[in-house]
Amino acid sequence: MDRLRVAIFDFACCEGCQLQIVNLEEEILDLVDAVNVVEWREAMSEQSREYDMAIIEGSITRPEDEKRLEIIRTRAKTLIALGACATIGGVNKLKNNFDLTDVKRYVYGKSANMPHLDTAPTKAVDEVVKVDYKIHGCPIDRKEFTYVVRCLLMGKRPEIPEYPVCVECKAKGNPCLWDYGQVCLGPVIRAGCGARCPSSGFRCFGCRGYIDDPNVNAAKDVIERYHLTVDALKGKMVLFGSGQGPTNA
Repeated sequence: MDRLRVAIFDFACCEGCQLQIVNLEEEILDLVDAVNVVEWREAMSEQSREYDMAIIEGSITRPEDEKRLEIIRTRAKTLIALGACATIGGVNKLKNNFDLTDVKRYVYGKSANMPHLDTAPTKAVDEVVKVDYKIHGCPIDRKEFTYVVRCLLMGKRPEIPEYPVCVECKAKGNPCLWDYGQVCLGPVIRAGCGARCPSSGFRCFGCRGYIDDPNVNAAKDVIERYHLTVDALKGKMVLFGSGQGPTNA
């Protein structure tokens, strides 16, 4: 049986999620043996127009990138969005909170009007094309990446948690960071990271995106219990939550 042809592409991102793949070290050799990687700019110079699976890192920030992504989608039987930039737009969506002309001027100065520096509102991959699977996080969790890929190789659908990070915190016996004055997004953010940040004493920053049906009322109850405001929670949502998630919070 022919091995699955896989291509990895990057758009607007730091490429940290691809580095997580490289950091699999010996385990990546097992995956490479199971698939045929036909294109991956970070690891090889070869390119291909034929692939079964496309893995996309990065958000879409230019019209020409939308066109490129649409071409990739037509060639791929399966498309995976890799990491927060691809799944929810990531920190790149922060620019959508400002006038894009001002953004270009602040970033590029006198060169802002150069045509190759054109920009557009940042979009997640699924705001442009259909996405079959998402691997969340900033950066991704290496174990989750291998789990998703192995499931697809076996013809199984990977199960991604539909419950909030708070569930993982309670399962680990972590103290609630709200008790320590931290405005944590755990009540509304998708689990699956093992509550990595709260387990290290840091609030959840929301890099995995909101669960599909967030319990906004429960989040409000937490806010009231600690004598804070909804605006305090919204202020923490901006980093990874611009343009996505519960608008009625």
